Amino acid sequence: MMEKISDILNEVVIGSSRPETVALIARLKRTGRIVRLAPRIYSTNLVDSAENIVRRNLWTIVGRLWPGARLSHRTALEYAPRDGHVFLGWKYTRKVRLPGVTIHFLATPETLPTDYPFLDGLSVSSNARALLENLEPDKTQAGVRKCIGTEAIEERLESEFAAGGEAALNRLRDEARTVAAATGLAAEFSRLDRMVGAILATRPADILASGVARARAAGEPFDAARIELFGTLLERLGPGCFPDFPDPNASESAFATFAFFESYFSNYIEGTEFELEEARRIVETGVAVPTRAADSHDILGTYAVVSNRREMSRIAATPDEFLDLLRERHRIVLAGRPSSAPGRFKTRDNRAGETHFVSFDRVRGTLKRGFELSRALVHPFPRAVFVLFLVSEVHPFADGNGRLSRIMMNAELTAAGQSKILVPTVFRPDYIGALRRLSRRRDPGPLITALTRLRTFGRLISGDDFDAMRSRLEAANAFRDDETAILRF
Repeated sequence: MMEKISDILNEVVIGSSRPETVALIARLKRTGRIVRLAPRIYSTNLVDSAENIVRRNLWTIVGRLWPGARLSHRTALEYAPRDGHVFLGWKYTRKVRLPGVTIHFLATPETLPTDYPFLDGLSVSSNARALLENLEPDKTQAGVRKCIGTEAIEERLESEFAAGGEAALNRLRDEARTVAAATGLAAEFSRLDRMVGAILATRPADILASGVARARAAGEPFDAARIELFGTLLERLGPGCFPDFPDPNASESAFATFAFFESYFSNYIEGTEFELEEARRIVETGVAVPTRAADSHDILGTYAVVSNRREMSRIAATPDEFLDLLRERHRIVLAGRPSSAPGRFKTRDNRAGETHFVSFDRVRGTLKRGFELSRALVHPFPRAVFVLFLVSEVHPFADGNGRLSRIMMNAELTAAGQSKILVPTVFRPDYIGALRRLSRRRDPGPLITALTRLRTFGRLISGDDFDAMRSRLEAANAFRDDETAILRF
């Protein structure tokens, strides 16, 4: 029976020995409507390269030519070619080269009921089976490996733990035990069993090769992707040459005046909006607005920290001290919001729009690793930038993370006798956009540029006269909250 016309009109056409198909393909070739890509593989696309056509239609080609094949080993976990190679479980071992892709067929036991259905009549090894396959002995041939490696397997086990807890990891191990008995992968199961036991802290952790898995076994897991992102920021900040801007608000009254505006703007950015004079009365009297008690305490708590030069001169020397400082300052800033658990790290995950922050169980480990990276920065300004982003990106608390990140940033500067940074209302879109750019696109440039500008602006705001400082900020459009305004120096 002749193929459906829809089959012929697809980008890829698979030949067969049926006379009508042979005749049809010959006619299409004669009229220039198809081109041969490889034996039995043709395409109606006469423009794109054979490599690109094969790659985007790979599973259709495999399913039509080798129905019943199974994605195995690393391909069962990655679902795509790695460096132009895919690995499939099949009846026998062979290698087939197509344009842009080499298919490695591996003689393996047949598909099991626990394996997953895939596209075009193919299947894929279950998660448990794929992990066992990736623990098989693996020899590199011309730079090609069929397995993802021990560290990558441990990281997947740790992710399984993070997603479903101890119960999920135990279920995976139980399924792997059954699969191993059916496929002859007993030695591989023994290795997997030891890995799971080490991650669950029921066996020695010294067998683990992955830093992520070792951290989980030690009870302080971290977000590896975030650590990599922090490394990107560190690489950009490290070689920079940054000038010293000594703090012009050296006197007690000048420091306190600047601190008021620092607190005011930091809260306004987070949506705690007061008229300036109203906020001033709250700070001067220490009395909350009756109808806005929690908001008033946000102003008072932030001001209590940023106006205290001694407190703002404290910076951590160790990762544990860094965590203690975060909790202490958060407790003060959020004292008026008991429901936000002042001084306690979050116990459930949080997000802002499309950004999902570090999961609650990885907060401590990620903060500690991030802090260790920050110590490589010598000048206080790049350290301040790094610490700001570290706290903002981890988002370790249920609320108050933005305010706390700016406090930690300015503490790095105050401890070094440097001018603090103001983030005025008018600059909020640039500031938030720069944070998102780094978080979502791994581009540190906008954040470094934005904070460099704000640092230059902040050193111009000095003096102990409240009204004079207010006038200077008004002239700079600092209080403006409309899209047409810009920060004027």
